[in-house]
Amino acid sequence: MRTAILTREYPPDVYGGAGVHVDYLVRELRRLVDVEVHCMGASRSGAVAHTEHEPRLAGANPALQVLSTDVAMAAGVADADLVHSHTWYANMAGHWAGLLYDVPHVVTAHSLEPLRPWKAEQLGGGYRLSSWAEQTAFSGATAVIAVSEGMRRDVLASYPFLDPGRVHVIHNGIDTTPGGADAYWPDPGTDVLERLGIDPSRPYAVFVGRITRQKGVPHLLRAGLEFDPALQIVLLAGAADTPELKAETDAAIAALRTARDGVVVESRMLPRAEVRQVLSHALVFCCPSVYEPLGIVNLEAMACETAVVASRVGGIPEVVADGETGLLVDYDRADAAGFERGLAAAVNRLAADPALAERCGAAGRERAVREFGWGAVAERTVALYRSLV
Repeated sequence: MRTAILTREYPPDVYGGAGVHVDYLVRELRRLVDVEVHCMGASRSGAVAHTEHEPRLAGANPALQVLSTDVAMAAGVADADLVHSHTWYANMAGHWAGLLYDVPHVVTAHSLEPLRPWKAEQLGGGYRLSSWAEQTAFSGATAVIAVSEGMRRDVLASYPFLDPGRVHVIHNGIDTTPGGADAYWPDPGTDVLERLGIDPSRPYAVFVGRITRQKGVPHLLRAGLEFDPALQIVLLAGAADTPELKAETDAAIAALRTARDGVVVESRMLPRAEVRQVLSHALVFCCPSVYEPLGIVNLEAMACETAVVASRVGGIPEVVADGETGLLVDYDRADAAGFERGLAAAVNRLAADPALAERCGAAGRERAVREFGWGAVAERTVALYRSLV
């Protein structure tokens, strides 16, 4: 079976959970079927890359550039027996390829445009185009993969015209191989901590992720004002999506630094090995997302044997077992202050009881290893492929 994977992100250009998913899934799929990856951006090994810079669209809304790239991607997969697209960026490439070549189109739902209205702040009218692209692709897809039961419910609520029988749950995975260069495991080294200015002898709470409305970083920064003063607060956070969000985040970081010491902010996207070490030594990983289909970063922290404090949204409760591998905090959009108090209380509970944090960390790694291996994810994905071809 010749399978074409269509994606915006592919190594080395990976900036979000969907890109991580594609990276590891492809590694395992190649053991089982013939895979060709089509991605967006600069030329790279292991994939056919398609530029996002169409000269005739210079200065146009970025969503138009993406759709022009989708046309090129669709033209490049004529020999595929099945196409599998990831995120709205590549969904239309899969949709057009399915129509053009009469082959099955599988969509993996990593997030849903109707549940991310704040993207209008980033994309302007392009958000209406991205929403159209996603809805159109989902409506025509042969099958939709949801990365969690929570995501499946969201898919069917957002697109009630879909036949529930076409929506399948296959969870995200995690590579937990001890010593693996690209895997997540407890790293005893401290050289990265010292270089970043993190005190290895002092406990810390850490956040890893992009600064987007979805990830809830402003909530975490305000909650941090109430964290136990003994804790350091470490943010491995990429650039903000918009100038407005950058200004809001910068102001919150400044307020946090005025109120307490031990605030470490790293805005560069660090290599996995460095992120792994920072996660491994944290007392707690914080995931304050207001929307999260699964939250692969929670699995990464758990694999590093670190306790998790996370919002009880989307698919997160399918990953973080409350009271066992971490603590979950209820999120109510109408009560931001209550959510922030809950985050602070959960973090402070672990700070006051390091033994509980240690137990949660150990249980988290055991759960990640037992239930979320990429090999099993790939096998379930190929089983779905074969049922469609």
